[in-house]
Amino acid sequence: MKIRNLLVAILAISGTVAFAQEQRQIKEEGKTVFKPHWFIQAQVGAAHTVGEAKFTDLMSPAAAINIGYKFAPAFGARIGGSGWQAKGGWVTPEQTYQYKYLQGNIDIMADLSTLFCGFNPKRVFNGYLFGGVGLNRGFDNDEANALDTRTYELEYLWQDGKFLVAGRFGLGCDLRLNDRLAINIEANANALSDKFNSKKAGNCDWQLNALVGLTIKLGKSYTKTAPVYYEPEPAVVEQPAPEPVVVKEPEPKPVVATVEPMKQNIFFALNSALLQNDQLTKIDAIIKYMEKTPTSKVAVTGYADKETGNPNINMTLSEKRAKNVSDALKAKGIAADRIITRYKGDTVQPYQKAEENRVCICIAE
Repeated sequence: MKIRNLLVAILAISGTVAFAQEQRQIKEEGKTVFKPHWFIQAQVGAAHTVGEAKFTDLMSPAAAINIGYKFAPAFGARIGGSGWQAKGGWVTPEQTYQYKYLQGNIDIMADLSTLFCGFNPKRVFNGYLFGGVGLNRGFDNDEANALDTRTYELEYLWQDGKFLVAGRFGLGCDLRLNDRLAINIEANANALSDKFNSKKAGNCDWQLNALVGLTIKLGKSYTKTAPVYYEPEPAVVEQPAPEPVVVKEPEPKPVVATVEPMKQNIFFALNSALLQNDQLTKIDAIIKYMEKTPTSKVAVTGYADKETGNPNINMTLSEKRAKNVSDALKAKGIAADRIITRYKGDTVQPYQKAEENRVCICIAE
């Protein structure tokens, strides 16, 4: 019987808790928040060096590797290296040749999907565009140098290698596989000097690349915040009325008169420790207070403003001010053992205005 009653009570309490949880209202939904992160891209594909020969005759292999940092939901930057092989040629007579190159790149990237559709780390397709600059190093141009060019003059033929500046732009996309991996597809165009393919054309040489590879995110690219709930209203529990309590009236205690402390600020002229006539009434007030309260003592603390003088001078000046106030009290009959004399120089500024810190603060209690 007791066990059955215990089980019933447990089930009742569990039902009440579950009902209370269902009744909780969400004040603010949990959010997915962008987190800055590093990433790596490894790409391979095909390149085309724009020229007068057939499109397929000027195709060659290409590869690239990049490391980047996405510092905002829609923007990032990357550095990398690309290159492999480029080709040149002409039509009459039909002739092609290949050479090698490597190119270092710096790009600024814009995430088009986030710009137009908002941040969503679970989105499958994420398109981007980029623009940047590069430094191209051409080498291994032996085929062009070995050609019989009697019928076609290569006016910009180079042998040992050639450094060229490149301007570049392109489009790409990441196809999400999971939070860390995505298939990367990219097309880019690189504009170089007319000397890149050894031929003189009077305009830029263009190296076009179509690449596919992987994008690897180094670390989490987002975090999630927990939802915020409204605080439940406390349950109203009726309390039994308290029994009346008979309180005995306490015996009245004798009233002890209390004397409030007295504070007086004795102000001084600039760079002076002499008591001014208009401050003497404050000294008299302190003396009257101490005569009425024979057990009282007075603390006299001298100060100096730090806007003038220097720390050594101001320490001496504050000492003199405190001593002169103490001497004035002694001269009016206040015993020396009832006077506590201190001085702070300009190490302490009790007030904001400089002239108010040329003072002795006297507290009698």
